[in-house]
Amino acid sequence: SGELHESEALPSLRTLAKELRISVLTVTRAYTELEQEGFVKNIQGKGCFVMNRDSELIKEQMICKVEDHLNEAIKTAKIANISKEELHSLLDILMEEETNE
Repeated sequence: SGELHESEALPSLRTLAKELRISVLTVTRAYTELEQEGFVKNIQGKGCFVMNRDSELIKEQMICKVEDHLNEAIKTAKIANISKEELHSLLDILMEEETNE
C-alpha cells in the first residue's frame, strides 16, 4: 500500500538502494534525516523502525518549519521591495500550481 505502520521495519540500506537503483549513501542520508526528524528509530544490529508519532505533534512541527520558511521569504521580499499583496499573490499562485500537479 506504500504506507509503513508503527514499529514496522524499514528495508535495509542495501536492499532499498538496490531496489531504487540509488547509492547506499543516499539511503543512509535519508534514514538519518528521518531519524533526526523522529519518524524512525535506528536500533544497532536490528534495523530501522517506524516510530509512533502523535499526528498533532507532527502537524505542529510542520507548522514551525513552514513558519521558518515564510519568515525567510518575508525578509527576502522586504529586501526586494515586494509588497505584502505581491507576496500573497505569489503564495496563491504557488499553492495553485502545487494543487494542479
